Amino acid sequence: MALATISSVTLNQFALDFEGNLFRILQSIEIAKGQGSRFRCGPELEICGYSCEDHFYESDTRTHSWEVLATLLVHPTCQDILIDVGMPVMHHGVSYNCRIIFLNGKILLIRPKLILCDDGNYRESRWFTGWAKGRHLEDHFLPDIITRVTSQKTVPFGDALLQLEDTCIGFEICEELWNPESSHISQTLAGAEIIVNGSGSHTEIRKAFYAVEMIKSASAKCGCLYVFSNLRGCDGERVYMNGCSTIALNGDVLLLGEQYSLLDVEVLTAGVFLDEIRNYKNTIRSRTLLASRVESYPLVVVEWSLSYPTDKADMHTLPLEPPPQFCPPEEEIARGPALWLWDYVRRSPASGFFLPLSGGVDSSSVAIIVYSMCWMIVQHLEAHAADANDQVLKDVRKVVKDGSYFPKDARELCGHLLTTCYMGSVNSSEETKSRADSLANAIGSNHSEINISKVCEAFVTETARSLSKATPTFDGTRAENLALQNVQARSRMVFAYLMAQLGPWGKGKDGFLLVLGTANVDEAIRGYFTKYDCSAADLNPIGGISKTDLKRFIVHAGIKFGFPQVKGIVLAPPTAELKPLESNQTDEEDMGMSYEELSTYGKLRKPQACGPFSMFSRLLALWRDRHAPDEIARKVKHFYTSYAANRHKMSVLTPACHMESYGPEDHRYDLRPILYPVDFTWQFRKIDEYLKKLTAGL
Repeated sequence: MALATISSVTLNQFALDFEGNLFRILQSIEIAKGQGSRFRCGPELEICGYSCEDHFYESDTRTHSWEVLATLLVHPTCQDILIDVGMPVMHHGVSYNCRIIFLNGKILLIRPKLILCDDGNYRESRWFTGWAKGRHLEDHFLPDIITRVTSQKTVPFGDALLQLEDTCIGFEICEELWNPESSHISQTLAGAEIIVNGSGSHTEIRKAFYAVEMIKSASAKCGCLYVFSNLRGCDGERVYMNGCSTIALNGDVLLLGEQYSLLDVEVLTAGVFLDEIRNYKNTIRSRTLLASRVESYPLVVVEWSLSYPTDKADMHTLPLEPPPQFCPPEEEIARGPALWLWDYVRRSPASGFFLPLSGGVDSSSVAIIVYSMCWMIVQHLEAHAADANDQVLKDVRKVVKDGSYFPKDARELCGHLLTTCYMGSVNSSEETKSRADSLANAIGSNHSEINISKVCEAFVTETARSLSKATPTFDGTRAENLALQNVQARSRMVFAYLMAQLGPWGKGKDGFLLVLGTANVDEAIRGYFTKYDCSAADLNPIGGISKTDLKRFIVHAGIKFGFPQVKGIVLAPPTAELKPLESNQTDEEDMGMSYEELSTYGKLRKPQACGPFSMFSRLLALWRDRHAPDEIARKVKHFYTSYAANRHKMSVLTPACHMESYGPEDHRYDLRPILYPVDFTWQFRKIDEYLKKLTAGL
């Protein structure tokens, strides 16, 4: 029996880092060959990086991609293995997201993406066009740089199968798998036995299993070996590509890549008896009936085999037992945003992070996420202690600016990478200060304290003098009250950036720190933050996470890392502490809604596409045992009025790691106006009319 070998590759690529991307591609090919692979499949747009965005308009991006491909075509590592890489290609004046399949210095096929992704965080049709000519091939004229190394002037371009000596291969690119008319269906009916998919899929809490289930289902209903290759890391964007590259056979997962990892290169190689595919296909009689009627596919015939003789049977890969398990949501928060931060800091000139630590759930969660990052780094370094060329160790030494440094433990590394500061005022309580101090000591951050009261007093006094008015008070007008609160919040932002710039200097070192924001996704939707306050930062690891999930995470992290301090943090009522202590200010009272309610509003507003009236209608069912209809109407109106009045704040949100499905970040995920009719007269009137009918029993 013929045993075919094939590799799925996970890469942590970086937009426009052609040098680094080439290095990682070559490393993956070398590993695949070392594992006995005959075919290497890589992730989407791996040559240039997936997140180039408007740089895809530039001819430089395409030119440098061809230059990298030319290097790969002639590189000794790339010989004697079939290779599939991703890059942009312009064909007849139209730019396509493509796979380039080559063997021994010759391009066999350029396969463009058929279905583009334009939902959520993705805008692929802004830069690319989907190939609309199904089952069609035409000639693509190669640039001179490629012709010089391959002696090819044209190569096949379009939708085709690769017919090898022993099997037939079909191609999907990311969104084609999720599409209702997935390409793998027609391809497998037309004879493809292996489907390879180069993808760029991001993480969301509770979603990791979904892609794997899609892959299992595709291989089960069609009878095929499905090889899914995904990106890993932030790639310069607001999402974290979560890896989880997968190889599945006839409904069983053979290999599954790590969900979260510090590895820049991960290679999964499977050995499969091709008769397993053929025998399985033949048992699905309804499939064979459809296959007998299907229109034929164009074939690119290649003199190459994926198979080894039977004496290589020891390479045969069996299904995973037990079935794959994924991180629970709390662990996803501990890992995803942490690795997103690590990718950012290691690829920037920064020396670490600065965090205003208030002692509340949000800022404490950010602190623990950074500690989790350090914990994962130390775990990795201990596992790879014998590798002097380990990339993670190189990156750590680069960030701390010490070529011989090796961390003793996560706490010590956190002291090098994280500086925290409690920025108290006359309105701050001893309880919050104590919680901040205790957590900083537990994680080992470089901690200090600043009192902002005198600075705030100077701002207020000078402003009152300029306006020829008496000094404003908290007991005065609403404008006075808000101004006195906001000046404290904005003063903290100024101190945060000053500390971030001068922190290393204060220790006699060079460099600067990245300021971390601490506003969660629910507060962003409600607009419950001061514009340009200490939530304004360089990065926000929790900006895409709900308060509810953060509370669960911090409890989980407290148990995992042994931090008993988190119990007091979680139990304390959330408060901004911007008013005098005797006011007993709390966030939920200020907002006029609970965090649990906010999470529900967010999910209805974005992923379920509800306006005021439809949200009211949905909540009548969801909250029928909790609130009367008139109370639900009041709550919906209050939410939308607050949301509309504060929508302008969402245009300046700190770049955050996207983790929930209802983020309000308007640069990318939530494209909506920044100016609204705050009173929603028509919508609210419809709610009132419906409420009257309910009250009347109609």
